[in-house]
Amino acid sequence: MEAIILAAGYSSRANAFKMTLPLGHMSVLEQTISKFEGLCSRVIVVAGFQGELIQEEITKIISKNAYSFQIKVIKNDHFEQGMFTSIQRGVSEINTPTFFITPGDCPLVKKETVQLISAQKGEVVIPSFAYKGGHPIKLSEQVKQKILETETTSNLRKVLDGFEKRYINVKDPGILMDVDTPEDYRKATDYFHIVSGLF
Repeated sequence: MEAIILAAGYSSRANAFKMTLPLGHMSVLEQTISKFEGLCSRVIVVAGFQGELIQEEITKIISKNAYSFQIKVIKNDHFEQGMFTSIQRGVSEINTPTFFITPGDCPLVKKETVQLISAQKGEVVIPSFAYKGGHPIKLSEQVKQKILETETTSNLRKVLDGFEKRYINVKDPGILMDVDTPEDYRKATDYFHIVSGLF
């Protein structure tokens, strides 16, 4: 199994480059990547805006020798056209029948949630908390093909509407928490300290 981490956006609402912001002893991006340890053979990070910072961060992460999977950074040269182009770029690299996809700024998901999602069958498997779908999602080879065949001006939601979705209820508010704004980052840091027992 493989995972795609979307890290190509502008971070325009975060007042900082959110992927490299610290969260505990790791960056936001590494926290997201770390959840796939033991489940994936490869994690594909799609970079775009500030791609050199993403590459530097990944080089640091790899140098720790903390993960069993390969980490590959790929560049989306058309990231300014929207997230779907980054999804298509990442999906074009996938070699496994099923794969995860998640934004790079979703660092608070429990590893147990990712393990649970990985064990489920279905074309589209989505974790759900309080009746809201979150990340990461698990997709099939059929969904991969549809993503690649779809116009770049479309979006993932439209593609997934053509498939049966399986929602898995989890006790994990982290699936809904991202780091889009300074306020999100403050909340994420507070939540991280609580769940880590550091407060």
